[in-house]
Parts: sequence; structure tokens; C-alpha cells
Amino acid sequence: MKKPIGTTARTGESCPESGVWKVVGTPTTTAPIAKGNRMPPYSGNAVTWQLTSYA
Repeated sequence: MKKPIGTTARTGESCPESGVWKVVGTPTTTAPIAKGNRMPPYSGNAVTWQLTSYA
């Protein structure tokens, strides 16, 4: 079963769902991340990522 749009994950956690993820906050960016991959840092910082669409 897919995780719902809006699911969040922190840098270093295992990605819970393949899709397009967006950094919560400013500055922001989006990135395609595959399920099982480690959630990356952004601009050298640990951030919270939010699922915006499915892959």
C-alpha cells in the first residue's frame, strides 16, 4: 500500500515511498527519490522532505 501524499521523512531516514519529494521550508527544492534510498541533506543541512507526487 502506498504512503499518502504529504508523508514526511527526515534526512538520513529510509525513503518510505518512491516519488517526487520537496524540502519543507525555505529555501526549498524537489527531487525524485526511490523507496529504500536514504533521504538526502539539502545545502549541507538535515531537512524534512515531504512527498508531493508518486513516481
